[in-house]
Amino acid sequence: MASLFSKIISREIPASVIHEDERCIVILDIAPVNKGHALVISRQEYETMDECPAEIMNHLMEISRRVVSSMERVLGIDGYNLLINNRRASGQEIPHLHIHIIPRYDGDGKTPLFKKEQYRDGEADELASRLKLT
Repeated sequence: MASLFSKIISREIPASVIHEDERCIVILDIAPVNKGHALVISRQEYETMDECPAEIMNHLMEISRRVVSSMERVLGIDGYNLLINNRRASGQEIPHLHIHIIPRYDGDGKTPLFKKEQYRDGEADELASRLKLT
């Protein structure tokens, strides 16, 4: 079954499109954190970024960089959040890879995304050792 985003890509569902090319489409989120909140969506239905080929992921990031530049020029943003939710536990609602670009403004009153934890003594070093890339 096609995802909501695949239906947007095929124009079965309308969307406000900022950009599209052979690898992705960029639309405005219909429930934005701030106006201008955009989604960079892969045309292929990869559920998560680890399933996405590196060349496509690199393209999505380059398009994200260009969208941020446009937001800075058009909206005068003070900052932005780049967010990818991977799988349901992270908050991913649509199992189709997409990058949120959320324009931010000084004093916009939006809440932080995460509550912070603290490591016990030595715990961070031990975990870093276990997570080392080989």
